[in-house]
Amino acid sequence: MESLTSQNNELIDKVEQALQTIRPYLEADGGDVKIVEIDDEKVVHLELLGACGSCPMSTMTMKAGVEEAIKRRVPEVTGVLAINMTV
Repeated sequence: MESLTSQNNELIDKVEQALQTIRPYLEADGGDVKIVEIDDEKVVHLELLGACGSCPMSTMTMKAGVEEAIKRRVPEVTGVLAINMTV
C-alpha cells in the first residue's frame, strides 16, 4: 500500500505534467503558474505568477485553460483554485 505522501507526490507529478501542456501559452504572455499544494480533497491550489497574476483575463485563463488542462489529464482532481491573483 502506498503512503499518502507517495500518492500525493504522484498526483503532483501528474498535475505538473498537465501544466506543462499549457505553460508555453502562459509564458508567451509573460506569466506562469506554480503548484502550492494539493489538499486532502484533491483540490489543486495554484499561484498565478508574473503577468498572469495581474491580468484581467486571469479568471478565464484559470477556468478555460489551466483547470481544463489539469482535469483532462488528471481526472481524480476535484477542483482547481488560484490562491493569489496578484503578484
